[in-house]
Amino acid sequence: MANICGDPGKARVAADYRPSSPDDESVLQEHNSGTMNSKASSSATTSVMASAGSDCTNGGFKQGCFLEGQILEAPNLRKYTFLEIRTATRNFTPDSLIGVGAFRCVYKAWVDGKTMNPTTSGPGMAVAIMQGKEEWQKFLTVHLQSDINLLGRFSHPNLVKLLGYCWEGKEPFLVYEFIAQRSLEHHLFFRGGCAPLSWEQRLKIAIGAARGLAFLHASEKKAMYRDFKASKILLDAHYNAKLSDFGLAKLGSSGNSRMTIMPTRTHGYAAPEYVISGLLYEQSDVYGFGVMILEMLSGQLAKDPNRPKGQTNIIDWAKSLADWRKLSHFMDPRLKGQYNSKQALQALRVALSCLAGEPRSRPSMKVVLEALEQI
Repeated sequence: MANICGDPGKARVAADYRPSSPDDESVLQEHNSGTMNSKASSSATTSVMASAGSDCTNGGFKQGCFLEGQILEAPNLRKYTFLEIRTATRNFTPDSLIGVGAFRCVYKAWVDGKTMNPTTSGPGMAVAIMQGKEEWQKFLTVHLQSDINLLGRFSHPNLVKLLGYCWEGKEPFLVYEFIAQRSLEHHLFFRGGCAPLSWEQRLKIAIGAARGLAFLHASEKKAMYRDFKASKILLDAHYNAKLSDFGLAKLGSSGNSRMTIMPTRTHGYAAPEYVISGLLYEQSDVYGFGVMILEMLSGQLAKDPNRPKGQTNIIDWAKSLADWRKLSHFMDPRLKGQYNSKQALQALRVALSCLAGEPRSRPSMKVVLEALEQI
């Protein structure tokens, strides 16, 4: 099977690789409180809301508008039979298997681009078919229904598109658009087969992910992602970020909701209030987004007991960077110094503002998005 990581090509990289001046130290001065400068926060909020009001017209959307999408009244999905799913995956041949998780397997399959019927030969449109494992049936019955009801209604450039589903017997299947470049997690932490992401590609991915998450939070249904992490950010052929796997997402009209779900193994991403009490806020997603930015900057996992003392937790490590001259020790060595240090400091500041201990002290995703777009 061909390398689906593709060739990132020679992306344009910001010209300023020189160390920032000591004046840029102010970028980090507020990280201890975990909040952005109130004036900057207010300005960013005003700017984003103005963008939503003036650019997001019925006639179209400008590129930077996070509301570039729509919410359908009901999912418009193709319902497949099990026979069609089996045909599309070539009878679940091992060569079609592209991913295995705790609850599901993912197959690459082919359908006709016009009729969406499965194809057995000749050219077609690649899709990803997710098969829920039978042993997790009770859990999946609830949470895959969330995928159908939620992702099937949302349409946005930075969300993976759900195309159809099959629910015959005990094993449900979901049919998604196929995303060529795998996940951000794969590019950051799996060294074989893929070239390192450039600095500009990382910023592009962060902004795209922020647009998708801001859209979910700003929607009338107040969708909260709940399990935001690098493995849920898929990259298309042009390295545009697309949020995937809405199986743990939550719809609601209030700012918080109490949940009971199966324990997650990604504790490094979970906000303190969610770990302690199970309470979920939109700002809990913001916390996970901040952790993802730190991983993107450093190329390091959120938690790693094998790192030196003081660096095992990426959040504690980042908060210790009171001196701007220490930033180079935090940045991903695979970048080989090819990044704009001032931009990196600004991105770090955004991340740390997302990681405030109290949910109300964290910025909204609208403010986070505006801050990233201004870098």
